[in-house]
Amino acid sequence: MSDRCCLDRLERGFLQVRDALLQARTADGHWTGQLSTSALSTATAVMAFHVVLRSSGCSPVPSGLSPERLSRLIDGGLRWLANHQNKDGGWGDTPQSFSNISTTMLAFAVLAAAGRGSYNEACRKAERYIDQAGGVAAIIRRYGKDRTFSAPILTHCALAGLVDWDQVVPLPFELARLPHRFYKTVRLPVVSYALPALIAIGQVRYFHRKPRNPVVRLVRQWSIEATLERLQRIQPSSGGFLEAAPLTSFVTMSLAAMGRADHPVVRRGLEFLCRSVRSDGSWPIDTNLATWVTTLSINALGDQLPVAGRPALRDWLLRQQYRQVHPYTNAAPGGWAWTDLPGGVPDADDTPGAILALLHLSSGLSRDDPNRAAIDEATGAGVRWLLRLQNRDGGWPTFCRGWGALPFDRSAPDITAHVLRALSAWRRHAIAGGRSGNRRNRQPADRKSLRRVERAVRDGFAYLAACQRGDGAWIPLWFGNQHAPDEENPTYGTARVLAAYRDVGRLKDESAQRGLRWLAAAQRTDGGWGGAPGVPASIEETALATEALLAEPGQQSAAWAGLNWLLDRIEAERYTETAPIGFYFAKLWYSEALYPLIFTVAALRRARAKFGLREASPSPIRQQNRSDRARTADAAVENTSRSTS
Repeated sequence: MSDRCCLDRLERGFLQVRDALLQARTADGHWTGQLSTSALSTATAVMAFHVVLRSSGCSPVPSGLSPERLSRLIDGGLRWLANHQNKDGGWGDTPQSFSNISTTMLAFAVLAAAGRGSYNEACRKAERYIDQAGGVAAIIRRYGKDRTFSAPILTHCALAGLVDWDQVVPLPFELARLPHRFYKTVRLPVVSYALPALIAIGQVRYFHRKPRNPVVRLVRQWSIEATLERLQRIQPSSGGFLEAAPLTSFVTMSLAAMGRADHPVVRRGLEFLCRSVRSDGSWPIDTNLATWVTTLSINALGDQLPVAGRPALRDWLLRQQYRQVHPYTNAAPGGWAWTDLPGGVPDADDTPGAILALLHLSSGLSRDDPNRAAIDEATGAGVRWLLRLQNRDGGWPTFCRGWGALPFDRSAPDITAHVLRALSAWRRHAIAGGRSGNRRNRQPADRKSLRRVERAVRDGFAYLAACQRGDGAWIPLWFGNQHAPDEENPTYGTARVLAAYRDVGRLKDESAQRGLRWLAAAQRTDGGWGGAPGVPASIEETALATEALLAEPGQQSAAWAGLNWLLDRIEAERYTETAPIGFYFAKLWYSEALYPLIFTVAALRRARAKFGLREASPSPIRQQNRSDRARTADAAVENTSRSTS
């Protein structure tokens, strides 16, 4: 095939996925996406309803949530679980996932407790799977010292009568009375964002099994009301802790099992769960990743983002920034969470994504434009927020600086790389603003701020070099691959870290070169990538690896093979197929419907730029400039599609 034909094929494929991504916007102009359905979420939500009805005598449920309605939701969830049991008798976190001991024990427990004998065959199969997997001991092994999920799982099973309360590890819920600044000192047995579980699970375990030590018993009894008040204060207005069905369900069932089914936390939790159910009777792992997928989409589209849609995106994204101390994690103002809903928590992966997206949205704005000033103020605050979060090892954790005891509170290479990209982009933007002579834009470029960012970037790259694996790969925190050894995803981690080296112009560093060599060697013979060498390829991982290798002149053969693999899927109309590559919480899996589109758009757009196809077809931006700027975003997409077909 000639080079011209290859480029024409690239252009057609890019326009197809670009338009599909643009068409996935909401009526408000941003993206919401769709998280995969979760057997784990479904099992815990149904158990929460069951325990509330069992414990309350059906009377104190919220207005509009009659016992009959809760019973219907229970029946729908149980049917969904029975219909999605894997052949081996277990359940995975998504319908595509392999069975695991955690989700299987949760599903088995609720079928046995709430199924009223209607699911005996499903229970027998599940029981065989659990016995073969190792039961309670396997749960303890799976999570080790991290009680964030092992304690709730065993509590769920104890409430179903399948596990003795002595097997549930007691949690020191009295520590929730301490000021937040002491948490990293006392080394909580749960991660920083699981404070509601510490309180609720700790209390229900105490309710059913009092400690023998009279001092501990007295302290915990004395702490019940105070920690419940704290739980009520940190519950978001939506009722959903972290906007997550599992965490909200664990809290709801625990309080109900203590005879507190009429507590305000329980009522709001029930309302959240009832709103979150899907039409097939199941629940997703979280409500949405709206902020995360919107920033990823903006950054993937770049100059292909229609001009008419930019003001709405800019204003929406600015509204998502936290302007006050967060009541849950005590995080300072300036960060962004993964969702636009009240249950989100600012973190070090969504904040750099928002900074990069806002910097993209600022291009083309004059330096006297008040919208430019608003972006400069928001991104400056975001940068300061990130700088305060950097750990002593030079890396960035997800939520809280310095906790360090558990994985989700330690520095992570994928998060650190994202932060480094944002800091470097902001520094370039700030220097350009300072040179403009416009007083409004001088402040972000003061020398003290720039020197602080320089030091942070230097220390961040030192951390990345130090945590690189001996074979050249990096292991991410928030993404995994169920086919790979230890369920890790070195392809995702390495591609994300290499993006930081690329953006800062450091691909010649030895660490980057080792990473590039590892990534090229991990490619399958068909041109695709999985999460590790030798595992099945996915669109998400192939797109990420291809984009990373496109920046290295010596890896163009591998990059072209990856592009052809992606284009084959586009032409076969398979470019929206998802894989459960996302971790959430403590080893829970999810897939996101927009990931294949976003990552493919980013890879193909970079390929177009590399091969000189920027002006090969009418871009959305040029068309918008020739048209009425008042068009809606949807009309812009339709116009673009007509002109490029």
